Amino acid sequence: MSAAPHEGAHEAAAPSAPDRPDSGPGTADGSPDAGIADGCPGTDTADGRPGAGPDVRTGLGFRAAQGDGTTLLIIAKEPVPGRVKTRLTPPYTPAEAAALAEASLADTLHAVLAMPAGRRVLVLDGQPGPWLPPGFEVVGQCDGGLDERLAAAFAACRGATLLIGMDTPQVTPALLAPALSPGSWHDCDAWFGPAADGGFWALGLAEPDPELLRGVPMSTATTGAAQRRRLTDAGLRVRDLPMLRDVDTAEDAVRVAADAPGGRFARTLARLSSRATVR
Repeated sequence: MSAAPHEGAHEAAAPSAPDRPDSGPGTADGSPDAGIADGCPGTDTADGRPGAGPDVRTGLGFRAAQGDGTTLLIIAKEPVPGRVKTRLTPPYTPAEAAALAEASLADTLHAVLAMPAGRRVLVLDGQPGPWLPPGFEVVGQCDGGLDERLAAAFAACRGATLLIGMDTPQVTPALLAPALSPGSWHDCDAWFGPAADGGFWALGLAEPDPELLRGVPMSTATTGAAQRRRLTDAGLRVRDLPMLRDVDTAEDAVRVAADAPGGRFARTLARLSSRATVR
């Protein structure tokens, strides 16, 4: 949910499809998308339980099951060349931009696996691939603007819910620990993670209410301020998480890789940079 348009690169060979923000709470480049849910019979986890594999469903007709712990939602777009990270092209090719998007998503998913949660749900625009580790429920995103998709994600859940996108591969369990530790919701109604470009990278609600997101102008330099104001105007007690930089541009990629040099994203960027040097 940065202030930059969400990712979305389209290769000539890629099927035509609406370019949605990739995966994160509202970046101006359309990065993070939204839509979440589950609890419906037949919805499979990524490791094949109870079915044979991930069950990607469109729409949000499911209800998150009641249980202990916070529900973690990850809003993402399938890393298909030509449909993700279009603002990285140039200097990168659509295929290279998609490789960076996949690495960013993979780092995010593995970080989430290390976080305490009642459930972990990937809300996906597209189909899961080998980058998806076991341990996630997978559901399809609903239609509509980013605010509607984020609203639908929260509407499908009950109890404390925290949503992040796929554009911050530097995220760690430590960064989200304040919102996921015991007592994190004591005297707190919402957690807010501002993005450096004016958007936001994380949003947590003790009691999910879709009206807190509907109508918030997305993909602008003031998206974060508008979303946070919506929370406080509703009388919610808001706590802030650290500010992070979304990966929207080539400069962002370099800075984020420097913040997390041991991750897959940093390794992928280094490999692509080496190729560019050889060229």
